[in-house]
Amino acid sequence: MKQLMNRSLPHVLEPHQQEEISGTDAYAGLVNKMHSGLLWITCFVFVIWLLLFTPENDTYLFGDYFRFDAFTLLIWVVVTFFSALISSYSEDYLRGFKRQGVFIGYAFGFTISVMLLVFSNHVVPLILSWLAMGLFMAQLIGIKSDWNDAVQAAKFTRRYFLASTLCLTFGLLLMAFHAGEFTLAGLLSAIEDLPGYINVLAALCIVLAAIIQSAVFPFHRWLLSAMTAPTPASALMHAGFVNGGGILLTLFSVLILASGTFDLLFLIGGLTAIIAQFAKLLQVHVKQKLACSTIAQMGFMIMQCGLGFFNAAIVHLILHGFYKAYLFLSAGESIALSEPKRAPEIRINVPQGLLVLVYGVLGALLFTTLTGKGQALDSSVFLTLIVAITVGQMTYNIVKQRVFSLFQKIVIPPLLFFSGIVIYAMLFNGITLILTKTAIETAALPLSGVQILFGLVFLMGFFIMKLGVYRRVPWLYVKLLNITQPNKRTILN
Repeated sequence: MKQLMNRSLPHVLEPHQQEEISGTDAYAGLVNKMHSGLLWITCFVFVIWLLLFTPENDTYLFGDYFRFDAFTLLIWVVVTFFSALISSYSEDYLRGFKRQGVFIGYAFGFTISVMLLVFSNHVVPLILSWLAMGLFMAQLIGIKSDWNDAVQAAKFTRRYFLASTLCLTFGLLLMAFHAGEFTLAGLLSAIEDLPGYINVLAALCIVLAAIIQSAVFPFHRWLLSAMTAPTPASALMHAGFVNGGGILLTLFSVLILASGTFDLLFLIGGLTAIIAQFAKLLQVHVKQKLACSTIAQMGFMIMQCGLGFFNAAIVHLILHGFYKAYLFLSAGESIALSEPKRAPEIRINVPQGLLVLVYGVLGALLFTTLTGKGQALDSSVFLTLIVAITVGQMTYNIVKQRVFSLFQKIVIPPLLFFSGIVIYAMLFNGITLILTKTAIETAALPLSGVQILFGLVFLMGFFIMKLGVYRRVPWLYVKLLNITQPNKRTILN
């Protein structure tokens, strides 16, 4: 009882202690403002540089250890933007937090680590930067060191990140020692001369490293256990850290192609997307919902890599970063006390169904026209199908609203999907142009039996989810609920 009272009652500070904390807080706030300003200026410079970046050579080498190309600059733009945005948000959010300065240091270290990752041309800085990303993120998760649940969450997630680094290290060194090359450029050019089993083993290790960091099933539990992180750290984690898997796979797209592990990526990504989308519907905690959403989106990203569209994966991680940063930084506005309500059943009449079908097809045709994808019978068909499903779902969400008139239900969907698809196509084509200046593969793959079969399973899963069939299957409900539980040591005790 005495311990509970000591934890519940506020600690009264002496006047000199209050002045000391106030002075420290002001200093930390000034450092945070300088940190944010530096990041915004750097991001602006990188954006201008990217717009004007038309090198005579595709890649600039700085000895054997670093290289610079358009892809490097693109990721630098994305990383500095999100870091600057989250740093600006944390100026108010972390005000009064005694470890604000430490938080700024860890966040800055994480930003530099990601930038170093895409700047590396040697296995040593690449491995070290990947390790540093995980260590900095674990420190951000456990930033409140006097809170046991945060400390346990940091320990739990750190084990996953170290396992990811070990997988990456083994895969890279396996290739390096067999090829006698320790630069990325040398390794990628020597892949064709390596034995097939070496390429497969190295690819599996790199894929494992990527899916662990991206919290892809069955390595998703670390993300669900990281709820102790403050909101700015969660935003940085969901908008930036988990996307590292997509960046890593893109850097080694040549190896993925040579090893023939595309179908494995497609299956893992698709399975994760289905499971996480189902699981999201069962969550009652706003952060748990967002975590399941992130896991599903990472599944989609890995799925796109499995289709050979690393350019689409990069577009996806950029758009996901914007979306998830917004959701986390505004999550506090979504918290409200409400009574449990029965999930609404999907009811759609024939005219609504026709409108959904027609607009879904039109959206897919527009995407095909603007990007050239989906015109041949290859893996690009899946990209077009996903666009059609997205447009159809958006149309249904509008036509079911009673506040809209019939005219509005007919006019609003095409305006939204036309503008959205145009923006997406511009980004897709722009990133495709950037990647053509590098050694990254972006070509569509021939349709395989695995892709067709799992594509049908994916569609069935989508409609089962939307129609709420899973609610009538108790064992499925319980199974999904169990696999989305965080580690028991990271839950409030």
